[in-house]
Amino acid sequence: MPEKATTAKEYSIEQAELVRATCLYLATKLGDLMGEIVIVGGLVPSLLIDQDSMPEGDDKHVGTIDLDIGLALAIFDGSRYRAITDRLRSAGFTHDVNEMGNPTRQRWKVEEPRKVTVDFLIPPSNDDDEGGKIRDIEPDFAAIITPGLRLAFIDQQKITLSGKTIFGEKAVRDIWVCGPGAFVVLKALAFRKRGENKDAYDLYYHIRNFGNGVHEVADALKSLLSEFEAKEALEILRQDFIDFDGLGPSRVAKFLTDGKDDEIQADVVGFVRQLLDFCS
Repeated sequence: MPEKATTAKEYSIEQAELVRATCLYLATKLGDLMGEIVIVGGLVPSLLIDQDSMPEGDDKHVGTIDLDIGLALAIFDGSRYRAITDRLRSAGFTHDVNEMGNPTRQRWKVEEPRKVTVDFLIPPSNDDDEGGKIRDIEPDFAAIITPGLRLAFIDQQKITLSGKTIFGEKAVRDIWVCGPGAFVVLKALAFRKRGENKDAYDLYYHIRNFGNGVHEVADALKSLLSEFEAKEALEILRQDFIDFDGLGPSRVAKFLTDGKDDEIQADVVGFVRQLLDFCS
């Protein structure tokens, strides 16, 4: 999988809108399969947090350069997953290619009007499934094994996505989006696995801006604390995000300013400490 951009300046509003339009387009094509699909990844904050109602002086989320789609294990009942590849191809999607030029069965792309990639993810089906590995579903379709993804089907929110698809078609569709607690879990696990600046930023932005305060994120997260992935996520936050010079605050500052920033790092620590206090 290609590395994510490391600073905010590498993201653009235009690309974020293109990913959103791609999401809407896929929702029109996947139709009756959308009940077993949840949107995860970098598009989630802009879907859960109204970007047009941000307080004056607060920045909008930088967006994302790709679309991450989580598949429920239930989609394998009755082999409904076989419809996905048929519909992807009819919608103009093809396999992306890796750095060696080989097709990637878990990552698809649409080239027009501009290239957007879509990654398919799936929860582990047993304890031996290693996160980040590729699970073969069909000869031409696979998904990335993603620990914690099942929580996105427990804590999920239905939102109405409206606007224009990538082909300029006006459309309105309901989609399932990873909820606020599950998003913290998935991003914390991702940060521990790959340590990327963008994951740290997404975590901070979400905790700081979701709903009417940190307590709303905490309420959603507390409902998941019977799950080991949620407990692991809290431990990651304690280890990496509550020290001013810790990995989390430092990498949020690096993402936003390409360097250290005392105010940003203190803000990260403050909001994460609030979350942990509410969850204790």
